[in-house]
Order: sequence, then structure tokens, then C-alpha cells
Amino acid sequence: MNKKQITAMTILTLVLAFMDISGLPAILFVDCCLSDVTPYIISLLVNFLIIGFFAWFALKLFGKDWELGLHTSGLIDGLKKYAFAGVVAGILSCIAFIIGLAPFDYKPSVWKILIEGILYYFGVAFIEELYVRGLFLNIVDKIAYKNERHAAIAIWVSSVVFGLGHIPGMIGMEPLVILFKVISTIGMGLYFGAIYKRTNNLWIPIILHGFIDICALPYCFTTFSGYKTMSLIGLVMIYTLLGIYSIVLMRPKKR
Repeated sequence: MNKKQITAMTILTLVLAFMDISGLPAILFVDCCLSDVTPYIISLLVNFLIIGFFAWFALKLFGKDWELGLHTSGLIDGLKKYAFAGVVAGILSCIAFIIGLAPFDYKPSVWKILIEGILYYFGVAFIEELYVRGLFLNIVDKIAYKNERHAAIAIWVSSVVFGLGHIPGMIGMEPLVILFKVISTIGMGLYFGAIYKRTNNLWIPIILHGFIDICALPYCFTTFSGYKTMSLIGLVMIYTLLGIYSIVLMRPKKR
């Protein structure tokens, strides 16, 4: 284990997480309006580009041999093997949102659907998978390498942190809503982490993370922001089951 590299990657992870959660530095200078797209969404998209460039530059300097898994090798096979559960979870989530949010009271522009409902969520997926799975999960995995269950430990730790890391975005919501959302996000994190370690390809969790997030598209068609009880119960059930499936995937491969 290269302690200097682990330290550098840990610092990089913390910096990327701070930039992602805070929206800095883009929120300080990006103030753009386009049709009915929420202004801060455009700011966050610009911030994703800044984070991506910063991460690329830092990895070039301090992590040249760090294996993120951003390659095409095994991509198709990995999606064939593990995407079904994620796709089903995403579709069921979308149905839960539709049931909970209906009747819809807003007609969005094409710009809002494309930018806020699709492009933004793929940006979220790429950046979060980059520092949560590509960096943090691998850091924990390397630190726990002496334990025969090091991969499972890394998946669990990164998933719990992933879930807790969403709390700042839920400040002001009811405690039970926050708890249910954290549980759902941990289940989702277990899935992303398990398929990442199974395939060693970061594009697979990025693609499935993006797909699942885009299944929240119904929110573009309503002025309501939050979680209806019906939707919340559905999400907890869906992602608890996905988490259980992921625990099965964590079992060592048969030799």
C-alpha cells in the first residue's frame, strides 16, 4: 500500500466532495437563466465541469497508476449481467414518483426536461461515482486489504457515507423523510459499489446511477418539491431490495 498516494487520494476525495456539495466555485460567478430551467442547476453543471477538470489534473499529478476503471473493457458484458436490477429499480421509482405526485400541475419547456431532467442527473452520476466509488471506495479497499472481506467492507463504508452525504440536501425536511431517504440511498450505494467491484468498470455504475436519477423526471412536471408518503414508502422498499441483491453480489466469486 502506497501511503503517500492514499493520503493524496483522500485529500482529493475530500476536496471533490466539498466542491460537489457546496457548488463552489461556480455558484460564485455563474448566474445564467434559460427558459424555465432552475438557475442554480446551470451553475451546478458548470461546477461539474470544473470538478471533472480538477480531478483529471490532480490524478495526472498524484494518481497516474490509480485504477478508476474508466475504460470500455467489460462494459457491455457488465451491463448485461448487472444492469437489469438497476433498470427495474429505476422504472419502479419512476412509477412511485408518478403515483405520489399526480395530478401534475406544470408543463415544462424542452430545455427544462433536457437540462434539469436529463443532463444534470448524468452530471451528478459521473461526479458522485468518480469520488465515491472511483476514489473513496478504493481508498477504503486498500486500507482494509489485510482483511479477506476488504471489498465488502469498502462497499459498505462508501455506501453509508454516500447515504449520509445526501443529508445536507435534505435540510428542512421531516426527520422520517430524511431517514427513509438515507436508507434508500445506502441501498443504491451498495448496488453501485457491488457492480463496480464485480466489473472493475466505473462506467457501469455511472450509467446506471444516471438512469436511476433520470427516473425522477416526473418532478419536472410539478411545482411540488419534496417526497410524498406513497413515493417515499415505495422508494424505501425498492432500494432495500436492491441493497439485499447487492449483498448477494458481494459474496466472493466461485473459483
